[in-house]
Amino acid sequence: MEALLLSVGLLLGAYVLVYYNLVKGPPCRGIASLRGRTAVVTGISSCGRTREPFNLLLRVNHIGPFLLTHLLLPRLKTCAPSRVVVVSSAAHSRGRLDFTRLDCPVVGWRQELRAYADSKLANVLFARELATQLEGTGITCYAAHPGPVNSELFLRHVPGWLRPLLRPVAWLVLRAPRGGAQTPLYCALQEGIEPLSGRYFANCHVEEVTPAARDDRAAHRLWEASKRLAGLGPGEGAESDEDPQPEDPYSPSSPHPEEPTASELYPSPQSSPDLSKVMRRILVKAEPELQTS
Repeated sequence: MEALLLSVGLLLGAYVLVYYNLVKGPPCRGIASLRGRTAVVTGISSCGRTREPFNLLLRVNHIGPFLLTHLLLPRLKTCAPSRVVVVSSAAHSRGRLDFTRLDCPVVGWRQELRAYADSKLANVLFARELATQLEGTGITCYAAHPGPVNSELFLRHVPGWLRPLLRPVAWLVLRAPRGGAQTPLYCALQEGIEPLSGRYFANCHVEEVTPAARDDRAAHRLWEASKRLAGLGPGEGAESDEDPQPEDPYSPSSPHPEEPTASELYPSPQSSPDLSKVMRRILVKAEPELQTS
């Protein structure tokens, strides 16, 4: 019986290895050069605890890239044609944004898994709404799924005693970082995909997403809530996030600007000052490099 289980496990591991690295993760063909172009690729994964009562996964995986992208918009417009690539995940299909608890802290591994999926759904909706907001500006936006990648992020939060056991499994069933970079690179460099701005890519191809990830009303509502959380402006009022039946964001009295205004790009001191100041310092330090590139 043990020999049978071992054989089944080896066969399953070999299948997953071939499937993810050869079938589902083929190298992208014909990628163009980045020379003369500007691309911002945003995406990270995080979990853990903070003293402040907020959703760390949402803040790191979505709000941080949201703020960085907004601070870089003037430069991206100057360097157009430009691209913004948001690193999402296939886990977005399990996400479901609850705007009444959007920024509530999560406790326990089950809630963290759910919050991770929600943050990746936010990534897809962000790329979709950003493409709408920037239509006609020369900036295109894409959400990219790198696939399951064997990187330090995979084992970062695993207990030390468990890492030696998981490393061989990770090597066997997960993609190498080079393979995981293929789809984001494709979105950043491939010629001719500009008409697909706002779409979701996996394995170097555009893929259809779940209805929740195609919800334009939810995408716009997330945009407004994200502006408030990032300190870019009032966005949706605090009462709209707490009210299960918020006012319709598409009503004539609710503006839907095509692009951020100067007041939105530079947050007020009363709204998330620390995060905004840090990001603006990063942007200032990066300007000399951008001017010489």
